Amino acid sequence: MRYRFEVVVSLRPGLLDPQGKAIESALPAMGWTNVSEVRVGKHITLSVEADSLEEARAQVEEIARRLLSNPVIEDHRIVSAQEVAP
Repeated sequence: MRYRFEVVVSLRPGLLDPQGKAIESALPAMGWTNVSEVRVGKHITLSVEADSLEEARAQVEEIARRLLSNPVIEDHRIVSAQEVAP
């Protein structure tokens, strides 16, 4: 079976996010004065061949932990998983 996953990687809370701050600083000049706490992260999609959703999810979790994120400064979460047609 083939499964598609979406993984979101973001800086850990409390760490400075320079990209988020730059966006947040530009918003008022564009008329958006009610927006705050902007954070920038990564959105990654993967397709995995596996015998079960559980097996595929475990593999994606390991990939996210070991390759897609830096565990010292980033958190990751799998936000969706679905079976896809071959």
